[in-house]
Amino acid sequence: MPNSTPTPPDSSTWMEALADFLLEEPSIEAIRLNPESKRVEMATMGKVDGELLQAKLTEVLRAVDARWLQKTETVPAHSGMLDVQQKDGALVLEKPTCPTAPKFWKWRDFAWPEPDEMEQESDDEWRTLAWQAAICGVALVAGYVFDQPALFAISLIAGGWDAAKDAWANLLEKRLDVHFLMLAVATGAVAIGAWEEGALLLFLFSTSGALEHFVMYRTHKEINALTKSAPKLAHVLLPDGTTEDRGVSGLRVGDVIVVKPDELFPVDGTVISGSTAADESTLTGEAVPITKEKGAPIYGGTLNQWGLVQVRVDRPATQSALAKIITLIQTAQHLRAPSQRFTDRFGTRYTILTLGVVALMFFVWWLGFGIPPFENTAVSKSSFYRAMTLLVVMSPCALVLSIPSAILAAIAWGARRGVLFRGGAAIEKLAEVDVIAMDKTGTLTEGELKVTKIESFPPGRENDVLRIAVSLESNSNHPIARAITQHGQAQGIVAEKLAEFQSISGQGLRGRTEGGLSYVGRRELVKDSALGDVLAGVPDAPMGFSEVWVLHEQIVGRVLLKDEIRAGSRGVLEKLAAEGVRTIMLTGDRRAAAVEVGEKLGIAEVRAGLHPEDKVAVIRELTQAGHKVAMIGDGVNDAPSLAAAYVSVAMGARGSDAALEQSDVVLMQDKIEKLLSARRISQHARRIIQQNLIISLGSVIVMAVASLFGLVPLTLGVLTHEGSTVVVCLNSLRLLFEKE
Repeated sequence: MPNSTPTPPDSSTWMEALADFLLEEPSIEAIRLNPESKRVEMATMGKVDGELLQAKLTEVLRAVDARWLQKTETVPAHSGMLDVQQKDGALVLEKPTCPTAPKFWKWRDFAWPEPDEMEQESDDEWRTLAWQAAICGVALVAGYVFDQPALFAISLIAGGWDAAKDAWANLLEKRLDVHFLMLAVATGAVAIGAWEEGALLLFLFSTSGALEHFVMYRTHKEINALTKSAPKLAHVLLPDGTTEDRGVSGLRVGDVIVVKPDELFPVDGTVISGSTAADESTLTGEAVPITKEKGAPIYGGTLNQWGLVQVRVDRPATQSALAKIITLIQTAQHLRAPSQRFTDRFGTRYTILTLGVVALMFFVWWLGFGIPPFENTAVSKSSFYRAMTLLVVMSPCALVLSIPSAILAAIAWGARRGVLFRGGAAIEKLAEVDVIAMDKTGTLTEGELKVTKIESFPPGRENDVLRIAVSLESNSNHPIARAITQHGQAQGIVAEKLAEFQSISGQGLRGRTEGGLSYVGRRELVKDSALGDVLAGVPDAPMGFSEVWVLHEQIVGRVLLKDEIRAGSRGVLEKLAAEGVRTIMLTGDRRAAAVEVGEKLGIAEVRAGLHPEDKVAVIRELTQAGHKVAMIGDGVNDAPSLAAAYVSVAMGARGSDAALEQSDVVLMQDKIEKLLSARRISQHARRIIQQNLIISLGSVIVMAVASLFGLVPLTLGVLTHEGSTVVVCLNSLRLLFEKE
């Protein structure tokens, strides 16, 4: 089919995305962006988390697509609640404010997202730091061997180059951090002639920095693997039957796109013509292809394996399941864990405290104990030497790296194995859970009804019953209708053409074929008809089954369906019980059906017939009793209880939007077994964080006390402090190589 020139989307499409971003961020007052110069600036007031804002802005701009920004020549004067202006080729969006407020705004530059940019930058950065550390180490060893101060100078420059850049940037913002402390100590060491100790300090510091950035690179690589899977163009079907290639960001809900074999589905949608199989491994990790017939859901970023299909667009690209997952992972990197937030606050104050204590002790040793200020003697070291040693051992480098390095490694491990953590808090909290509440349908069970039996009364006309059911149900989107339609297609049943069709609210469907009038639906349809006496000899559907009745002149029958229990559910519950975790099923289903499932799985407690507010009440009841409760669900009705839980877990990337929005953890592969993987890496990460804190704080306390009494030479102080930093980073890296 021929292609035509793509049409850029309406400016409101991308402007609304930017406006929503601006309105959702209370710390941002205005955005100024120039697509031609690839420049983005944001005006902020007060203290902001620049890394978190960058992650959020990156997703918005990627979705907007710079090509369409450049093609927009005019913009409206106002967009909703914002003032929108064009100034010097740049678009400026501002929140309404008083005339004097802009004087207090602080404009900040933010990176413009480019394909592969984040991964490439982090790759270059850790490699650069590794080379600097290597040069520092080689020059240090050579300096020891040849006893040449010039070689130590090279070592100092190579090891301190990156720290100097960071320290200068922080000083411009009137902040002090560990980079400043390391440079101060190295400079002090040189001042007292301890070139070797200064070079050793910066070698170990630069090595730990390279290790930290390597962890960040691995995390970015996992994110970029998902980003690369997002297609950029779509074949849009036009009214005349031709297609045009259009940017994915320009697709609108209701558009029909054509997807060819071996192409990626551009956005989330529904198959309206054709059949195929989709490889959804990029989204869920599941390697088995999923059959896609008419009416089947499609997810953006998944692969069309063999069929030519037409798909109706159900969501814009920015709201696709893949886009949400990418955003979840990117945002998770910048959401601090509780213990990390503590060390962030503690670290800033501790840096100032360290400088104060060191300055005080210098004068105490000099003026109080009469130790020479700068001259070392055969009996003791100078006051300045002692102060530099104390500064080394008290520097919080290892403490600052102890938690974020472990959190980043755990997020990267989970992303590679289909477990998404929405930040460090989720990782730490999941390990603390002692009660896990689970929804039944879609969590412990497959969530997809399957036809198990067709009955006719009298027997012998089962195929006729199925044909009538398929003919009517193929016009409905209800889950039961999809199950019956798929079963009929598998059996080779061809749906009859309908002359009339009507949906009877709360009862079923009515339709007229060449064979006459037909009804499909609840038992009441038959009960209220002239054939109601048939019901007298037909028992209710067996426990755990759903029934759909078919009525057509002299034909009466029913279709029995059942939601199967997930294969791994029982094993997961047994392992949780062995760990001492109490499990509870919370479901809106009938109690008898819920109890039957609970008994088969061995779940500790079943609470059935619950409305969404009832589930929330149960969660609160358990919380008030002192339990830390995790809630697992996948539907809209689970969202309130997910929000009320200590930790919320959503089943699968194909779960409802409401469930995904409220979740702390997403089990991508739609497998309950992934809960054990998530809990296991959470427990390991928590242990490593505790180990890191013990190592970092323990080394500081022991060496600081020893330094106060002059028992620690500068070389040993450097080895202990920076050695603990390297150990902390290596300890965190172990998480990347954990087996599932």
